[in-house]
Formats: sequence, C-alpha cells, structure tokens
Amino acid sequence: MEEQSIEQRGAAAGSNQATPVAWKDLREWITLVEREGLLKRIDKTVDADEELAAIAYLATRREDAPALLFETIAGDRSGARILANMLGSSKERYALAVGLDPTLSTAETIAATRDLMQRRIKPVQVAKADAPVNEVVLRGDAIDLTQFPAPKFWPGDGGRYIGTGDITLTRNPDTGRINVGCYRQMLHGPRRVGLYCSPGKHGLIDREAWWARGKPCEVVAAYGIDPVLFMLAAQVFGIKESELDVAGGLMGRGVALTEAETVSLPIPANAELVIEGFLHPGDSEDEGPLGEFTGYYGRERAPQPVIEVTAVHHRRSPILTAALMAKYPSCEIGAYYAIMRSARILEDLDRIGVSGVVGAYAHPAAASGWGMAVVSMQQQYAGHAAQVLALSAQCPAAAYYTKWIIAVDEDVDPTDLNDVLWALSTRCHPAEDLDILRNTWSTGLDPSQYPPERRPYGSKVLINACKPHQHIKQFPQATLLRQSVYERAAARWHELGFEGSPPKPTAFHKE
Repeated sequence: MEEQSIEQRGAAAGSNQATPVAWKDLREWITLVEREGLLKRIDKTVDADEELAAIAYLATRREDAPALLFETIAGDRSGARILANMLGSSKERYALAVGLDPTLSTAETIAATRDLMQRRIKPVQVAKADAPVNEVVLRGDAIDLTQFPAPKFWPGDGGRYIGTGDITLTRNPDTGRINVGCYRQMLHGPRRVGLYCSPGKHGLIDREAWWARGKPCEVVAAYGIDPVLFMLAAQVFGIKESELDVAGGLMGRGVALTEAETVSLPIPANAELVIEGFLHPGDSEDEGPLGEFTGYYGRERAPQPVIEVTAVHHRRSPILTAALMAKYPSCEIGAYYAIMRSARILEDLDRIGVSGVVGAYAHPAAASGWGMAVVSMQQQYAGHAAQVLALSAQCPAAAYYTKWIIAVDEDVDPTDLNDVLWALSTRCHPAEDLDILRNTWSTGLDPSQYPPERRPYGSKVLINACKPHQHIKQFPQATLLRQSVYERAAARWHELGFEGSPPKPTAFHKE
C-alpha cells in the first residue's frame, strides 16, 4: 500500500521558493482581513436557528459584502463563534488567503492562481502537544457535539448542519491517498453526524471501497478551518492527486497535521474543531434536505451514512466556519470557486495539449461557478472551436455538473459577462452552433432533472460563439480602439477627472 507521505517540519518537499502566506491559521487570517476592512464583527446575540442565516443572506446580497463573525450565539454552551461568508463573492479575500495582490483583475487573478497551483509542498507533522487543536480532547461518553452551535440555515432544512464550511478526510484503501473533500454534515446526536457525498466524489469512492472489504471507513472532519483547505476541498482533482500537497503549495508551507486519537488518519493541527470516527456499513439515518448552492433545497430526505464519532478535538472558544448555500452573491462558493475552477480548466486543457486557448472563466452567478464555463481562444484551424468545446466540457475540472460551455474568440473577455453576451448575440448562429452531450456526470442536487432518480446523470450544451471559421476573413470587423489612442487616453485618465484605473481592453484595432 502506498501511504500518504508526511514530511517532518523543516523539510517541506516541493518548491522551496514558495513564499509563505501572511497567516498561520484561521485566527490570523481573520486578523488580516479585518485589518483590510473586510470583516464585520456581530457582537449582538443571534439565534443559530434561521436568524444567523437570514442576517448572512441579507448582508451578502452585494458582491462587496464582508466576512461576518458572529460572536454571541443564543443558548451556546461552548463559547463558540461562527464565521460566515468567509470568502463569498470577495476576490480580495481570496487573494489575501493565497498571498496575491487584491487589486489584480479577475483575469490576472486566474492566471496567477494557475501558477500557484503548480506548486506542491507535502504536509508537515506536528507533535500532539504542540497542536492548537488539542487544547481540548474528548473521547467516548465525554463527547457531546450538541453543545456546539450547529445552524439551521433555511426553513425547509431537514436539521441542523454542523458541517458546511468544513473539510472531510478519507483514505483510499488501495493507494493510501488521503482525500480532502467538502461534504455536508447534519448533526443527529451527541456522537452521530450524517455525511452526504454526491455520486462520483472521492469521499464516496473511498467509503465504498472500505465497505467492499467488509471494513468501516475512517473519517476525520474539521468544522473550523482555514480558507485554503476549505477552498481546495471543493475543487476537483485527479483521484491520485493530494489536495494537502496543493494546499501546501498555495500557502508556501506544508499543511500542519498531527496524530489522531482513534483513527490512522491525521488531523489538521491548526483547525478549530475536529472530529474523528467511523462510517459503518448499514448504519444510516434520514438526512436532508438542505438549501444548496443552486438556490434550491437539494436532495430529498433520504437515508445517508452516519459517522460514529470516537474523538473530538477543539480550541477553546472555537470559531466554526459555516458556509451559507444560496443564490449568488450570497453563496460561500462564489468568487474563489470561479477563480480556482477557471485556473484548473486552463491547466487541464494545457495538459491535454489543445492549442490556442487564452482564457477561461466559470461564472459565479451560474450556480456558484458550477453551471457555466466560458473559454476564449484563437482559432487556428477548421474544427478548432468544436474541439475546444468538447475537451472543455469533459476535462476533469469542468466535467461535474457544468451545463453551459461557451467558446469565444480571443478578443472577448471571458470574465466579462457583457462581452460574452455580445459574442453570443453576434457570432453564434443557434441552428448551427449548438451541440448537446447527454448522460454526463452531474449531481443529485440538480433540481432540473425529473424524476429525481435520473439526477446523477446530466447534459451539457456546447455553444460556439466564435466567428464562423469558414467565413472568418469575410466576418465584419469589430469596432475597437486604436492601441496608441487608448494609451494616450489612459495616460490622461486622472487629468480628465476620472477615478481609479481605466478599463483594459483585451483587443485593439488592426490596420
């Protein structure tokens, strides 16, 4: 069996040139974003039963909404606080989390993210006594997760969800690879937590592999987690890839892990609240529904496996990370997910070997980046656009759920929805430029599929919004600025009384 390798502190593998980000854990990251004016503390008593989510939803109906730290939860016995909208639709908070310049444009942030995600640094091992998460360690009958405030987000939710802004660790029994996923977790009792995984997700594959051997599946889940681990847990990586190594590369240092009490999996040493336990074959309870990223209640109430919790680790007065799932811009998986998924799509296409791709964007308003991907390209040969569309639709980063894949020319900015709609309206001939892929990988959370049993399967529309290649020489010339005139106007921007920086066109007039 190939074990997940963990380096000792001071010997991180991968790129030794990586510069560590300016924070060590969730608490230091909160201090950083507060200093930047991107955090709002709410010190009034708030009820975790719907009121917290209502406040978060109303406060995040604009894209520049701050992170929200709820400091006093009604009836709480643990001294816990709840952080909501940790990242949300904020490109700036994403940039601070990964050490990028918050003033970069979306396209520049995607390009920089792609570079960052090339780095790999393996985790480092921390002694139990030095791990902040071990300020309090409970086992057996001393465990009572109901003492922590688990929110009920929406009126129709099936219960209280302790796990939304979480990460979940499982191990593959064949390779030893540790998977880091983000799966919703409903609180059933003091030592019982329901775990829902969508079909095809690696956590579910690991669970089924252990059960096929007649063994329980070990699980570690963290409910107060730093933004990088949370972000990567929602990304799609190859089944042999380690999200822990990618997280280390993004942070510029190895993820700190420490030894668990009752399972062989490691636990995040700097997390706020961690559980460990087992998923046993046949042990399930009714779970759901939950208001999801689609803006609808996802997955009808049905039996789902339950984690038998065998140990709990937490810091004193832990900060729980709660992810509100809602319509954009109120969804926790907003700007960061769009940026990371776009970078992954570009990397997949480059790895496959397709030429001419210059940009990509998974628009966050399309079900938080899951529903639509736009790829800009320079057409180089007949059928090139069709090739890019087909490969984009089924590359690992975009295969799950994405319904709309749009190809545009290189003069169209894929991050600018106005630009994309212009290309759709002037370059796409629907009778000829639309194709459909059927029986593709989707999710049980998609409300458009009926009956619900069909929902693991989906479909995709491939839209060619490029100039028709066979008539590209005769196609009308777009009205674009001359580059020399643009530069003259841009140089006078402040002189003319305008604030900020002038827009940056992606294409200019050709003589």
